[in-house]
Amino acid sequence: MDKAGFYREARHDVDGPLHGVRVLEISKVWAGPMTGAVLADLGCEVIRIEMPGNREGRMPPDIPGTGLSWFRETVHRNKRSVALDLRREPAREAFLRLVVTADVVVENYRPGTLDGWGVGYAQCRRVNPDIVFVSISGWGQYGPRATDAGFDPIAQAAAGWMGLNGEPDGTPMKAPSFLADDLAGLHGAIGALAALRHRDRTGEGQHVDVSLLDALLANSGGYLTLGATGVPLRRWGDQADFVVPAGTYRCRDGWLYLAVALDKHWRSLAAAMDRPELARAPGFATNEERRARRDEVNALVGAWCEARTVAEAAAGLAAAGIPAEPVRDFADAAADPHVRERDMVQTVPLCNGTTGPLTGPAAKFSRTPTRVRHGAPAVGADTEALLTEAGVDWAELARLRACGATDRQEAPACIRPH
Repeated sequence: MDKAGFYREARHDVDGPLHGVRVLEISKVWAGPMTGAVLADLGCEVIRIEMPGNREGRMPPDIPGTGLSWFRETVHRNKRSVALDLRREPAREAFLRLVVTADVVVENYRPGTLDGWGVGYAQCRRVNPDIVFVSISGWGQYGPRATDAGFDPIAQAAAGWMGLNGEPDGTPMKAPSFLADDLAGLHGAIGALAALRHRDRTGEGQHVDVSLLDALLANSGGYLTLGATGVPLRRWGDQADFVVPAGTYRCRDGWLYLAVALDKHWRSLAAAMDRPELARAPGFATNEERRARRDEVNALVGAWCEARTVAEAAAGLAAAGIPAEPVRDFADAAADPHVRERDMVQTVPLCNGTTGPLTGPAAKFSRTPTRVRHGAPAVGADTEALLTEAGVDWAELARLRACGATDRQEAPACIRPH
């Protein structure tokens, strides 16, 4: 199937399969914002509630030529922005006006923070009984550590994930991306969708509780079960415990990763390496035999790779039907024609009139396509429009501005590129 065939029945009058769902996002850093980003990509109207003049997302570096931070543009794409300091009473009142119009609230403050501000689940439910309220935190809404501070690498350490990552005799290593935050963000979006489905069937809203720790444990490949039953686990670095050969091998001009998951793949690899006698030889024919001779097998494969360039090795392995791939950086991935064809890099208009290449949504929908419609909004860009739509009059807006609960003037312009 080609791309045109996949989208042959696509609609262009909606933003995605969740068009018409309104989400309020009170969040910071990455996990909560990622839930909002996923929902926005799927077509929700996501309204980010942020502090007036908020600069939290201004993390370097800027996207070249834009003057705008990669961080904010990535995780706040497709959203709108209302500037409200929810610590102030007039802002709380305005926010609850917005809650009346919403389907979902997403937040990722420490448990109890929003309750203390008067905008927690109980207060939101009072004005909108069927609201779906998604809370994301380090440790969850209950449990002995519920009120502890928690961030992505802390969750990686606590979950046992970091303890298994790295070279066998090296230092435990965190993931290079925001792994716990991203997984919690995805589970937050999944939880919101499940709760919306229940609401649509029964009229009942509910509180959805997602923690970084739980999200990472849930997606740790069953290792928690092994840990709970006392099965010892060890670090394997780039190797795999149960498949040999599998790992990263040095070529003349770079690195290549291959994995021989089936014995028939080993026979094909033996032929590709001009060692057909090893295909069914005792000590090599089965994966269990190869696991027992891991170092010897790795030395054979390593010697074959070292004699070739990455391109030569990859071509030879592809011809033999062996799963293998050059180890690339993100610049290589961004330039890949397949990545481009899949719309994973999209040139998007940004709020200051520039354009930038933003990461596209993963799921593709043949009938209701999704896309990055625009970059992150300027802080408070939609404050006046959305608050007046919710019933806040000009006098109330003036009071909000006078006490510093929202911006004192029109939405601030984005920082212009130098």
